[in-house]
Amino acid sequence: MANLHILDHPLIQNKLTRLRNIATNNHNFRLLLEELTALMVYEITRDYPLREVEVVTPLERTIGKVLDVPIVLVPILRAGTGMLGSVLNLIPTAKVGHIGLYRDPKTLKPIEYYSKLPAELEDAQVIIVDPMLATGGSAVAAVDLIKKEGGKKIQFLCLVAAPEGAEALVQAHPDIPIYTAALDRRLNEHGYILPGLGDAGDRIFGT
Repeated sequence: MANLHILDHPLIQNKLTRLRNIATNNHNFRLLLEELTALMVYEITRDYPLREVEVVTPLERTIGKVLDVPIVLVPILRAGTGMLGSVLNLIPTAKVGHIGLYRDPKTLKPIEYYSKLPAELEDAQVIIVDPMLATGGSAVAAVDLIKKEGGKKIQFLCLVAAPEGAEALVQAHPDIPIYTAALDRRLNEHGYILPGLGDAGDRIFGT
């Protein structure tokens, strides 16, 4: 899949392995999740446009560079919120939207219960964040909503993806690049990624 980008930096892979470990408690899981997200965002933003600005140092005037695109972060509730803080630490000027989706345990289809997006989506670079890309239903629904509201430049960032979910997102939205730290083996009969890292939301929030 040309749209699928696996970020294999050694620091990313090291933290992902620790994140997978069942012995990692909720506190350390949250910290690792934030650190891993920050490393991945560093990788996916390397081609963002810049513009030159004048800046005054303690010694003289010079020319520096700043981001030249508005950025909107959209976590998919609830687990995606665990990735939000570390991105905002790197890009504090970003605006934040929220999309609430849950997966019906019988049909595995996404059900929307909340959506609040910034108005300025058309010109923005949108980053959707969700720890897991499992069946792909929530990811497809989130991109559908963002495009409906005018979003055009969209990236999808997850920690772990299943082949089934990646394929579903590529089929529905072939223009959306997917960034992940790992493409895992498959989904089980309950729609969980194998080997995966468990239920990310439960491990973030201790539920």
